[in-house]
Amino acid sequence: MPATTAGNRARKVIMAEIDKLLTIMARLRDPEGGCPWDLEQTFETIAPYTLEEAYEVADAIEQGAYGELAGELGDLLFQVVFHARMAEEAGLFAFSDVVEAICEKMRRRHPHVFGDARVESAEHQTRAWESHKARERGVQAGSLDGVTLALPALVRAEKLQRRAARAGFDWPDQAGPLAKCREELDELAQALQHGSDDERADELGDLLFSCVNLARHAGIDAEGALRRANGRFERRFRHIEDRLAERGQTPSDVDLSALDALWEEAKQVE
Repeated sequence: MPATTAGNRARKVIMAEIDKLLTIMARLRDPEGGCPWDLEQTFETIAPYTLEEAYEVADAIEQGAYGELAGELGDLLFQVVFHARMAEEAGLFAFSDVVEAICEKMRRRHPHVFGDARVESAEHQTRAWESHKARERGVQAGSLDGVTLALPALVRAEKLQRRAARAGFDWPDQAGPLAKCREELDELAQALQHGSDDERADELGDLLFSCVNLARHAGIDAEGALRRANGRFERRFRHIEDRLAERGQTPSDVDLSALDALWEEAKQVE
């Protein structure tokens, strides 16, 4: 079978599946017989679910659960379709506009692929991408422009730091941010003893920001590292609960030293 024929058939299958999903979404939002929950939703109420689904995609990748990835990506795609359907009902835009917008943007921002421009490296492409974005905004590009406030704080901190680093504002190696973390920890200790609520919050924020900077220099994804720490905590605490349940107890029934011993046991099991 010619490659073009196979490709055309594959595209028809994909389009048929997309149409099926759009039809399902329209049915769910149909005032006559649709789903009451789906009908009540707005952009604002759905936005948290969109973020949650994106994180579940990231988690499946991090866990290497590729057998689950297709389903998680489907959940995320459904969020896009949901937002597009609500926009179409409001006369704002349709799903086809979403697809065309991203296609046009990808062509415009990859002139080295769809045009005659040349890039020397991935880093060069990153700088070119940011320049394209600045020109599209029609403003003079400040180094930190365009880093959206909607990002999780750890992710946004890393993006801000990377932007500043490209402008030359950065430590030469990880020794600098490591020393800064120690300095900020000392300042936090002082604030916890003598500072106001705002001062304590500011010093803690500075420490977290410095930790993200250290992670960046060490080649560690701070958001991913914290997710992994969350996972370790969950596993170890469940181990504590399970061991205590074997004795007919709960964590509130024993003292902290007993809990610490079980925590260390959980670490050894891992």
